[in-house]
Amino acid sequence: MSQKLKIVVFAAIMSAAPFLSAQQKANTTGTEQDSTALQKDENPAVQVSHIKIDGQLMALETHEDGKFRLHDLEEAWKYDSLWLNELHSNADLFSDMLLEIQKGPEHDSIFVVDLPTDTLKARLARMDEKTPFNITYNSSLESVIKSFLTRRRDLMQRMITASQFYFPLFEQELDNQNIPLEIKYLAIVESALNPKARSRVGAKGLWQFMYSTGKMYGLDVSSYVDERHDPIMATKAASKYLSRLYGIFGDWDLALAAYNSGPGNVNKAIRRSGGYENYWNIRPFLPRETAGYLPAFLATMYIFEYAEEHGLQYKKAERPYFETDTVHVKNLITFDQISKLVDISTEELEMLNPAYKLNIIPKVEGKDYALRLPKSKIGKFVSNEEEIYAYVKKELDSLEKPLPNMVTAKDQIRYRVKSGDYLGKIAERYGVGVSQIKRWNGLRSNNLRIGQRLTIYPRKPYIAKNDSKSSSSKSSGAVVSGSKIHTVRSGDSLWTISKKYPGVSIENLREWNGISGNNLKPGTKLKLCDCSS
Repeated sequence: MSQKLKIVVFAAIMSAAPFLSAQQKANTTGTEQDSTALQKDENPAVQVSHIKIDGQLMALETHEDGKFRLHDLEEAWKYDSLWLNELHSNADLFSDMLLEIQKGPEHDSIFVVDLPTDTLKARLARMDEKTPFNITYNSSLESVIKSFLTRRRDLMQRMITASQFYFPLFEQELDNQNIPLEIKYLAIVESALNPKARSRVGAKGLWQFMYSTGKMYGLDVSSYVDERHDPIMATKAASKYLSRLYGIFGDWDLALAAYNSGPGNVNKAIRRSGGYENYWNIRPFLPRETAGYLPAFLATMYIFEYAEEHGLQYKKAERPYFETDTVHVKNLITFDQISKLVDISTEELEMLNPAYKLNIIPKVEGKDYALRLPKSKIGKFVSNEEEIYAYVKKELDSLEKPLPNMVTAKDQIRYRVKSGDYLGKIAERYGVGVSQIKRWNGLRSNNLRIGQRLTIYPRKPYIAKNDSKSSSSKSSGAVVSGSKIHTVRSGDSLWTISKKYPGVSIENLREWNGISGNNLKPGTKLKLCDCSS
């Protein structure tokens, strides 16, 4: 076709026709008057039409698979999806690394690895010449290295692959702050390169910032955004924090120990050791996790330095981080909309943009939020930016309940697990994913216990238990006291009663009426709210 095609929204807007306002319908109807209703492209599977969006006539293209097609000024290309899977598969390794640091190598383990002690000493001496860290041989470090090469070999192999995605951006930020580039290995120790990592005490992200420390170094945390999960923002903050710690101690080993346990604990260890200031001399007086922290860091550095000698391969990454780019978002937009318009999966968007907690990039006055995309997709977004925002506005306006009004800061809730609950059921109720609930609450499995509290950020309206309402006009039960009571009739069950009153679940009925089983006696009056009457 002679001109660059614009956003393809005809099919989506037509499907939303029942929700369009009168003015919107008039604009849509005007489409047929301004151009032919449907034109066939050379490809019979492609249909082209036009539609008015805010008074502008735009060319639209849709394919028989129902997907939109945006066209960039240059031919688009795709990355190998196996690389995305590689990064996703690393999420479970965070707990393995944490366990290794906290417990250390098992004392009764025998590590069978081709690494004579004399060879290790020589290699560590060569590493020491190239780095400001104090790398000297000791038996504890040897045990950790051999443990990583045997029990954690798969973890190390995966880190070598995933590092190709994150290390280029780490090195750029570390260089900007004049921090040793070897600090990049610290992110492996902290999070196993999982930007969504969350510790049992609430530290989050690649660099494991606590809430207060993150805020101190400029990381924004809100209902929509948690910049502790953003690789670039968090790396900038970590660089500033480490620079400050080095300024205090004048030693990178002690700075790392302070990063893990806080400057106060390092100072206490120095005092208890009698004034020693070398990490290995104060190590017995540090918290247990910190005692395993620097050895894990040095072991990781060694394995990356001598990976080839130990048979660990650098599997080429098809999508290194520097082959992505960012664009500042001007208006609220969801990952679902971006996925549909730019032809990229929501899973990939989540991986590239981990700071957005609800898969929504908000518009907040005074804030600039960026969207990271592969370079093959960034051109599509920039070249069609005006049309994209027009489509998003049209779609949100056409919804019965606009999304921005449904998702607000007060919608962060604490849900108490009840009998019969499971993650899929809870996720469906609040319009979120099971993986999101697990991520928000640091869950490693799908198992729940009754009474457990879950933090949830709902993406769809819900009726809280004290706001439950019933429709007395449609109920066959005897309802009194302003629809707060249901009188059980023959044939009633908790399930049939819950279906009569929107927002009332079986669990609600059990909780409000002290019911443990399923048997109901005709004539029993059941409360339909968390109320005294």
